[in-house]
Amino acid sequence: MRPTIRGLTTLAGLLALTVATARSAPAQSLLPANAPAPAAASSRELTADQQVVHVLNRLAFGARPGDVERVRALGVDAWIEAQLAPEQIADPVADAFLRQFTALDLPAEVLIGRFPPPQLTLARTVIRRDAALSPADSARLRSELLEARRTTARMVGELHAAQVGRAVASERQLNEVLVDFWTNHFSVFSNKGPLGRHHVIGYQRDAIRPHVFGRFRDMLGAVAQSPAMLAYLDNAQSRADSGAPTLADQRRPAMRAQRPAAAGRRPVGQSRPPQPGTVRPPGAAPGTGRQPRMAQPPQMQQLLQRSRRGLNENYARELLELHTLGVDGGYSQQDVIEVARAFTGWTLRPPAAGNGFVFRPEFHDAGEKVVLGTRIPAGGGIDDGEQVLDILARHPATARFVAYKLAVRFVSDTPPDALVERAAATYLASDGDLRAVVRTIVTSPEFFASEAWRAKVKSPFEVVVSAARALGATPDPTPRTATMIATLGQPLYGHQAPNGWPETGDAWINTGSILSRINFGLAVAGGGVPGVSMRNWPRATTLASASREVQVDGVVQALLGGDVSPDTRAVLLSGRNPFLDAAEPAGLPDATNDMPDATGVMPDAAAAMNGARAQAESMAGGREPELRPAGGRRMGVGGGFGRIRPLDGLAQVIGLALGSPEFQRR
Repeated sequence: MRPTIRGLTTLAGLLALTVATARSAPAQSLLPANAPAPAAASSRELTADQQVVHVLNRLAFGARPGDVERVRALGVDAWIEAQLAPEQIADPVADAFLRQFTALDLPAEVLIGRFPPPQLTLARTVIRRDAALSPADSARLRSELLEARRTTARMVGELHAAQVGRAVASERQLNEVLVDFWTNHFSVFSNKGPLGRHHVIGYQRDAIRPHVFGRFRDMLGAVAQSPAMLAYLDNAQSRADSGAPTLADQRRPAMRAQRPAAAGRRPVGQSRPPQPGTVRPPGAAPGTGRQPRMAQPPQMQQLLQRSRRGLNENYARELLELHTLGVDGGYSQQDVIEVARAFTGWTLRPPAAGNGFVFRPEFHDAGEKVVLGTRIPAGGGIDDGEQVLDILARHPATARFVAYKLAVRFVSDTPPDALVERAAATYLASDGDLRAVVRTIVTSPEFFASEAWRAKVKSPFEVVVSAARALGATPDPTPRTATMIATLGQPLYGHQAPNGWPETGDAWINTGSILSRINFGLAVAGGGVPGVSMRNWPRATTLASASREVQVDGVVQALLGGDVSPDTRAVLLSGRNPFLDAAEPAGLPDATNDMPDATGVMPDAAAAMNGARAQAESMAGGREPELRPAGGRRMGVGGGFGRIRPLDGLAQVIGLALGSPEFQRR
């Protein structure tokens, strides 16, 4: 018999938590001398045990076996301060894991040579097809293209495996959480342009990782000059509009005046006489005969057209709206134009030279600019862009925007205004010291408030990494685990729009995502995730032969912080998730041949949707979720992980626990 809709709703009812006030025992002797005193433990609304679980879920990607005991012994405040100084934390497991990859530390010019970009290889192939090619030459060109695609896929696979593996294995967990946050804040898309996948290899390494605990201005400047951002938001193509003065225009008369006269040199402005054998193109002025141009293949014509483009506002607009001031930061369209003019000439070297940042004076608009009321004198060159970054990094709107986004990540989808204002004040007082801003947020009473407990929905990246950590997984050296993150809806470097992946839970909760997350949990417990084995989970030995009730209690304590709703406990005891029971015969809506009911929804699909709505509301904190398949795609019973094999015993309890609302929230 199918479960009733009422039963489905009861299954995923909101958590009813009893909140008690308790005192944690910070290890004051381990705090740096210059660290501000944390919020008084007696003022925190979470119990001592909840605080331990809370920091491991917010400032780390979840607890590994033994982490709760270690943090409890050290003290929550001492653990936080240690995580705020990652340079002092040894990380041997993550360091050893990263040494197996060959592409991550290569300079750009070596990277491009060793992993030839397929699109450039294809362009050369198309150009050479204009000539007569022998069958052997054609076969060789096809082989070159296939090899370029294969090696580039291996390069990107190393990047993805390294990023996921670091998050799973690193002792510097807060550092990895912040790397994830800032990579998303300064989002780039790896499939933009022929070198997009090559650009992202060094993006985190050079622009993000060195600065997550430094000054925001330094990270802002590193991102502005990164090949990934210059190519993604098209600033590499931006140059002074026709008619605007450039630095080359200003320098040319001075250089000519200083150049000594040479015998036989024609006067400035006099055209070169026609040379023997040349033909004057139609429309050309007399005396300017040139060899006629050869027809260019389409790919080369596109490159030439791009090189003739003028001012591009893409980077300037996103710099103001998404990177610094925020959409309500008080800038105008004219400010966007002035900022774009300031960054003309910030471009890239050719691929053969490594495709790194270079400033081209001949592309730079040398005129005066006014940005947010600040005058930037004419002729400043590369310093125009640097001055814009200075203005933006020190702006109060930037301080509040950065503080707000960090508070959303660490506290709640709607963080208290008082906390945001205090964090913004720390930003301004410290000249954008991100370590100080993060410390203000994660030691605040608001961070330890009862409203913050399990108030955040995990992103797909967090779901996969936290599941691996919870079961003591070894980091996966292949891209398979990263592929699972993509299956759940968050491919690494795969967000096309510059606003990055959502930081709020409502964007991740829908019919397809609920089904996928539950099935992912079952796939993990069934041995379908690389590096995860039930035999290696420390509690498996003692729980495997225990009664069902003891298994449930042990799993709840180890994986769910010791506190679950009665409905979740009932699911773990029964071994059946009514949402899956309702969804399995029909999949998701429109996956059955039955006639729809009066609402236009299939009967079985209606039960699945009600189950999805109930569990989604539990995950989303009671908000009405959007019921649609993840990414707009229908997914089968396995939620994108294939047909999940039946589980029983301890594996079944673990799989259902990983799909529960308590595990899906942090």
